Amino acid sequence: MIGWVASRLLPLIPRRIVHAVAKRYVAGEDLSTAAGVVRALNDRGWDATLDVLGEDARDAEVADRTVQDYLNVLDRIRADSLRCNVSLKLTHLGLRLDRDAARDRLLRVTERARDLGNFVRIDMEDSSVTDATLETYRFVRAHGGPVGAVLQACLRRTVDDARGLAAMGANVRLCKGIYREPRAIAFRGREEVRSSFLQAAEVLLGAPGTHVAFATHDRLLIGRCLDLAARMDVPADRYEFQALLGVPVEDVLDGLVSRGIRVRVYVPFGEEWFPYASRRLRENPRIASYVLRQMFKPATRAHPRSGGWPGDPPAGEGRPRGDTT
Repeated sequence: MIGWVASRLLPLIPRRIVHAVAKRYVAGEDLSTAAGVVRALNDRGWDATLDVLGEDARDAEVADRTVQDYLNVLDRIRADSLRCNVSLKLTHLGLRLDRDAARDRLLRVTERARDLGNFVRIDMEDSSVTDATLETYRFVRAHGGPVGAVLQACLRRTVDDARGLAAMGANVRLCKGIYREPRAIAFRGREEVRSSFLQAAEVLLGAPGTHVAFATHDRLLIGRCLDLAARMDVPADRYEFQALLGVPVEDVLDGLVSRGIRVRVYVPFGEEWFPYASRRLRENPRIASYVLRQMFKPATRAHPRSGGWPGDPPAGEGRPRGDTT
């Protein structure tokens, strides 16, 4: 209950306190710091995808600056020989302002990615832009762009969308979905979402030429996806597992890598860290309750934990559970 209340009081919590905990989920505010995080992940055997935080660009200037940010990221990935691609949101490129202009901005990014032998994942946002996002994906893919799509299992339409993408031999990230959508278009129950996830996974794995990224922290679902791939005799180079930076499923990820299965970690960074961190905290009331308690405690030293930061929850406290992708 304390965690639930704390998650609703986030706007009143000082940013400095949220910032301390946000460092678990956000790889800094600048590209150099983020590249260092990716290097550490690569050294552990994990791949990465870099995301410049932000969405719903307020004007064309912001959207154009976002394009340049992604061009810089792609160049840095090549310069540092990182095992990493990029993820972006179309509203960050101005989708709500001008769909054609957003598409053209995306083409600039995918052209650079193609020149550098890289790849661009188009993140899925709330249901108001699902059709526009998939239409843009199809357009850019038809024009040779190295792009991938995302489907959210919580939406009732997702299995049908999976059939359409499977027919194209698409590269698809499949996640549960984080947006609170109306019951008329979305599942709410845990088992309903799991069932939708597995149905979409089977459709995608069953089509030749597809690549599927299972983006979930749900340990039960990870096991079921592995069983599904084995039963369908799908080779390991046609799928991978993805996780958010900072979500503690390290043991599972290391186990996958030891089996020759690719693991990729979503690594967000940038000045727009607060909205992202706030969403992570709202999804995980245990951590939100920790943040609230820090408002009434004196400053503490960083605890001895690999990758720890000052202000992180102590090991075993405030860790997120379940799936937040």
